[in-house]
Amino acid sequence: MALVLDSISKSFSLADGSTVDALSGISLAVADSEFVSVLGPSGCGKTTLLRIVAGLETPTSGTITLDGERIAGPSPRMAMIFQEYSLYPWRTVIDNIEFGLEIRGMTREERKKRAIEYLDLVGLRDFAGRFPYELSGGMRQRVAVARALAIDPAILLMDEPFGALDAQTRNRLQRELLDIWEKTRKTVLFVTHSVDEAVYLSDRIVVLTPRPGRIREIVPIGLPRPRERTDVEFARIRRYVLDHVENMADTR
Repeated sequence: MALVLDSISKSFSLADGSTVDALSGISLAVADSEFVSVLGPSGCGKTTLLRIVAGLETPTSGTITLDGERIAGPSPRMAMIFQEYSLYPWRTVIDNIEFGLEIRGMTREERKKRAIEYLDLVGLRDFAGRFPYELSGGMRQRVAVARALAIDPAILLMDEPFGALDAQTRNRLQRELLDIWEKTRKTVLFVTHSVDEAVYLSDRIVVLTPRPGRIREIVPIGLPRPRERTDVEFARIRRYVLDHVENMADTR
């Protein structure tokens, strides 16, 4: 297994001295090249869990290992993509993609070659000299994907990356993400609040309970790709997962 979460719990201290338990006893193993989505009701700790995996938050208890090596902070073997695009507005598209490579000491010529390669992968080579404000939301997110992939991470962490987009753009980017995943075979841990998106993208869906987030069920998605949202089996799995999420919300 590439990524192993062992009994991850997280509590936050509040100003009044009380504590809030965000996550409790999360154990999960993600295999190489697997696409796993984390799904659950609002406030269940999905983003907190992803930030812990990324090394941006420290768990209250539990450990994370990547190929047997303990993760205790940001790792060059992982890259994270946020919902808000997080591009540098003063840098062009190609300069944004080159940023991580520049930090790693890659030569200018090597950086440019690598950046163009990943711009081609996301279909934005013609926009290399543009600035983020000149792009649509979907295009900005494709740049963010290219920037993350350019550093060649073992694991891609994605925090509701398409949540701010309209439905048509979101569906298109889901298809494009799967095309990229098929070509690169990166391990992906993907946080979403959309059941439809999780079923469309994933090998497995991890369903979390309301706070504190615990794993209620891990649902394998045995559908072949490409998947059709109108397929009877797709609809059955979507209904099964949705019932889990709705039932948890109703019993809070």
